[in-house]
Amino acid sequence: MAGRSGPRQLAFALPHAESLSRDDFLEGSANAAALSLVESWPEWPNRIMLLAGPEGCGKSHLAAIWAEQAGARSMSAHGLTAAAVPAALATGALVVEDLNPQAFDELALFHLMNLAREDGAFVLLTARMPPAAIDVGLRDLRSRLRAVPVVTLMSPDDHLLRALIVKFCADRQMNVDETVVNFIATRTERSFAAVRQAVERLDAESLRLGRPVTRALAAELLRDRD
Repeated sequence: MAGRSGPRQLAFALPHAESLSRDDFLEGSANAAALSLVESWPEWPNRIMLLAGPEGCGKSHLAAIWAEQAGARSMSAHGLTAAAVPAALATGALVVEDLNPQAFDELALFHLMNLAREDGAFVLLTARMPPAAIDVGLRDLRSRLRAVPVVTLMSPDDHLLRALIVKFCADRQMNVDETVVNFIATRTERSFAAVRQAVERLDAESLRLGRPVTRALAAELLRDRD
């Protein structure tokens, strides 16, 4: 019938494996200090350390690298309970991810930090902000957290930003050329999360339209978002 458009192709959101090995970690000035901390273990300045930085900056990747070499267990701060603390520290090393305000049990974390100190265990915390900026009601825990040394991951420079685009595309098995990489790098916010979102959107639209990933497609998408 005239005026009726053809069927719209569906894009299925299939899971994409992201490698968290040391070989796949992209080094740059933004994360050099954090990588140095992970690689210097067990010669840490403190048994409990914290990696702070914006969403998608590589904290979890670094935590996974450290967990592999230290034999550490990993858990989210949100899932930490007082009853789970002894088992969590059973290997002598633990990663606690995503320490965000009002999203964790303060007594459980306080118990964890005390037991880690008593047992000589290593703990690597990750958060989007330094401990001083996290609103903590328990005074003793607030004091403990503010004494934890912090290593901050910074915003990516141009070289690292482009390398991240290439990696995110490779993780999704997207074939892109330099013109696409450069266009994304110059038209998105200079942040890890924004670049990841741009690549995900480009991949989804390419699948939906049945079109290759090109600079023209990237231009259409980014223009639509402006």
